[in-house]
Amino acid sequence: MSEGNVAAEQLRLFLERIERLEEEKKGLSDDIKDVYLEAKANGYDTKIMKQVIRLRAMPAHDRQEMEAVLQTYLSALGME
Repeated sequence: MSEGNVAAEQLRLFLERIERLEEEKKGLSDDIKDVYLEAKANGYDTKIMKQVIRLRAMPAHDRQEMEAVLQTYLSALGME
């Protein structure tokens, strides 16, 4: 097999792996949407749930810093 054929085969394999992963990602995305729909049907606010998920993903220090800055801004605007 020539070097060009090896490179082309490797490229094809990379592309096929990416395509499979994209399909899996789509499936997971659909599953997540279904869970949000189920939560909404049970009376939960899905916008707030998404915010909570983003906050839970943050390191505690970053979250605390963000909350402190938010409180400072709200206070400065008289919204507290």
